[in-house]
Amino acid sequence: MSDAQARAGAPAQGLVLIAEDEDEAEIAEILAAYLQRSGLRTQHASDGQQALTLHQSLKPDLILLDVQMPRVDGWKVLSEIRARGDTPVIMLTALDQDIDKLMGLRLGADDYVVKPFNPAEVAARVEAVLRRTRASAPAAAQVLRVGAFEIDLESHRASVSQGGQTHPLALTLTEFKLLACLMRTPQRAFSRAELLESCLPEGDTQERTVDSHVSKLRKKLEALDIQGVPASVWGVGYRFGVAP
Repeated sequence: MSDAQARAGAPAQGLVLIAEDEDEAEIAEILAAYLQRSGLRTQHASDGQQALTLHQSLKPDLILLDVQMPRVDGWKVLSEIRARGDTPVIMLTALDQDIDKLMGLRLGADDYVVKPFNPAEVAARVEAVLRRTRASAPAAAQVLRVGAFEIDLESHRASVSQGGQTHPLALTLTEFKLLACLMRTPQRAFSRAELLESCLPEGDTQERTVDSHVSKLRKKLEALDIQGVPASVWGVGYRFGVAP
């Protein structure tokens, strides 16, 4: 753990989506560097449409959203994100008019930063918003959503949406743990040893046991015409993968 992560209240390993025009790529890189010093992961979207796509697939903990984005502007992106849920959003803009600030807050922005800004201040605001939203989140809300998949950790229910219908998944306890582990960080590749330790801490110590459980999980998903979940990563192990 880094010194920044060790600070009291600092959010650890959250994902921040930086939605910044490609013409301002240097700003995005500077913001990413400061956020990473605070123990946060980052992903860059260079236009509004990509921001919406990455928001849907990555489920970031917070979005830094530039107003003047190509393809889809920041206001429309914010409106769509609010229609989907309550992901925290901090607006970034060169505009310094009260009407623009009011519009951002009216559409549901959590904070508003005017360019030029101090990147250290932006990182501090990100941490403050994350602390506030995490503190206000219901303790019982333990639901993972990645693409068409949803897992309720409290009720131990898993489901997948296909063709406008929601299909419950009849998983064993180990299969449920495997899917939940992979969904928590869907872009990460896990080794078999890591999955064995996380999902079968008291079971068989042979890594090939993981392959057997993954194979059974895949067959259940393939019966619903979902291919490649979990995905194999050659020489490493498995990651969540992408459902069609």
